[in-house]
Amino acid sequence: MAIRLTESTPIQFIKGVGEARGAAFARLGIETAGDLLGFYPRAYEERGRVINITDSIDGEICSLVLTVRETSAVRQIRKGFSVFRSIAYDESGSIELVFFNMPFMARSLTSGRRFRAYGRVRIGRYGREMVSPKLEPILQNTELPYYVPVYRLSPPLTQKVIRQSVLSVLPLCESLPELLPKSVIEKYELLPRSEAVSELHCPTTPESLQKAKKTLAFTEITVFRLALSQLRSEVRRENACPLGLKNTGIKSFFSSLPFELTNAQKKAVKEIFADLGNSYPMARLLQGDVGSGKTAVAAAALYLCVKNGYQACMMAPTEILATQHKKTLDKFLSPFGIRTELLISGMPASEKRRVRAGLADGSIDIAVGTHALITDKTEFSSCALAVVDEQHRFGVKQRKALLDKSENGDKRAHMLVMSATPIPRSLSLIIFGDLDVSLLDELPPGRQKIETRIIPSQSRDTAYQIIRDSVAAGGRAYIVCPLIESGEDSDGQENERVAAEEHFKSLSEGELKGIPMGLLHGRMKPDEKASVMADFASGKTSVLVSTTVIEVGVDVPEATVMVIENAESFGLSQLHQLRGRIGRGSRRSVCLLIHGKNSDESADRLKIMRDTSDGFKVAEADLEKRGPGDFFGVRQSGEFSVALAGASDIKMLASTDSFVKEILNQRDNEEYKPLFDAAERFLERNGDGRTVN
Repeated sequence: MAIRLTESTPIQFIKGVGEARGAAFARLGIETAGDLLGFYPRAYEERGRVINITDSIDGEICSLVLTVRETSAVRQIRKGFSVFRSIAYDESGSIELVFFNMPFMARSLTSGRRFRAYGRVRIGRYGREMVSPKLEPILQNTELPYYVPVYRLSPPLTQKVIRQSVLSVLPLCESLPELLPKSVIEKYELLPRSEAVSELHCPTTPESLQKAKKTLAFTEITVFRLALSQLRSEVRRENACPLGLKNTGIKSFFSSLPFELTNAQKKAVKEIFADLGNSYPMARLLQGDVGSGKTAVAAAALYLCVKNGYQACMMAPTEILATQHKKTLDKFLSPFGIRTELLISGMPASEKRRVRAGLADGSIDIAVGTHALITDKTEFSSCALAVVDEQHRFGVKQRKALLDKSENGDKRAHMLVMSATPIPRSLSLIIFGDLDVSLLDELPPGRQKIETRIIPSQSRDTAYQIIRDSVAAGGRAYIVCPLIESGEDSDGQENERVAAEEHFKSLSEGELKGIPMGLLHGRMKPDEKASVMADFASGKTSVLVSTTVIEVGVDVPEATVMVIENAESFGLSQLHQLRGRIGRGSRRSVCLLIHGKNSDESADRLKIMRDTSDGFKVAEADLEKRGPGDFFGVRQSGEFSVALAGASDIKMLASTDSFVKEILNQRDNEEYKPLFDAAERFLERNGDGRTVN
């Protein structure tokens, strides 16, 4: 007997899913039909934009409407590996379709059949070809979709299985409760929520898809902003340990620093110290460009906390960054008898037990670590301050988990979050709406201006010569690649992006042969990564081939060259972060952006990097060109859905800001009750420290 489908129907009971696929859906966070409805596409294939064969460009992904002319027999190249070829044509010319290990295609591609083919065109010695295209038969009285959604995958799920499963639950859209009043939908030219969700999964036109994205982004941002405002109000009602300046020797700390604080740093310290003196928890963001001196400011707060008789902790997103912070804090704080220890997953179990015992009995003053700080095994004796670095990589849930971990009796810890990613004000309101902001908008004296050049991929030799010259003069160089190994792209298309492992091998044996080199990427074990970084920092190796694992926290003053392969595939803000790894010493530094894609749009983006070193200008340009959903290069820890990627309209962000301000104090207004209820559910789902009944 067929069951009645509702939002709470378990995923395995949806037609065509079952237990095995249900488990795969669960790995994606999808456990019910309602979850699947909210599992928005990560991208779309614009298959409805059909061009003629002769108009296709080498390397372009496009759609062609083709008629099969002739096919070859399936040819066995070697054991377990076959190839099948077919010639197809349109009114402008012909193209060869090539399929590897797909002998069954021979039954479909018979002479005279018509298909829409979507894939990458190559122009080779014998003309155009398309390898493993996605084919849709053109049938009478059947209209093919203009857009085809692309979802995140979890084996053994395929795009086809997910699309069919989504279609099964799409009728549930009709019963989705509306969150926005009709007047708001009309005022901001949005769609009803049910229509927007349906359109996002099955777009009808480019215009309707954009309107659906705008609707869901507007709704999500509004709910998130209301949730953050509520969180901020609740934090103000909680108790914290006030930290005073008296008898702490704080002047001795500042006089011990090997540099004079900038005016911006002094202002930030004053604001933070004022917050720490309150009997309710500080919730402050310390935002500053690369190299603006955030760690020194954080160290002052940590010093004050410990000298008031309490513990403190600092959480970083990577083990490399945590290790770097430990080293820096030791330099600042150890002269005052403050004991700082590292706690990361890659440490030996015995070391982790030792550090956790010290945190529990209070003998360790400060713990610096990664997610290991918020596991069940880690307990503090009396933590009164939590510092979170690169906060945009952590979600509200993780931030709250650290606060829960840092409870001191009935007192909450003060929280200072730091970000080296300059964030436009419009986006900062969304992400940091529950925080006060201290801004470090000037760089310490001595920071070198970094020259930035754009180099086409065919002129890479220029970059290698610059590296050789730099190394000969005693400098060091980074070479950053977008992939760890070739074949990582998961969309089924061949990729041309440079992979770190292959590039390291090629350069070691070729252009940079004889220069000591290291390889660093995220799949390496922690002790391997630490060893590679130590070799580079000490000068044992002169060139470091890496992925973006070095984006934050790596501080090697001797590094003067940064080469970024496939620079067009990175966001501008991420490129700015990478560029900030050099220019930290007294030598002239240069950042080389290797441009591997012939596109006016990507070239224009890179010119922004060449022409400005102001991180906030870079961030504004990144937001305008890529949209907030892709702003950081990674999604926001589950707090925003893919719908936010469509919110590239800056005016829309401003609209949500004015709307939230308008309704913040209208909680009892029945018209806005669904929005406030949704904000409450968001906080419950993402862990706000309260019990959910």
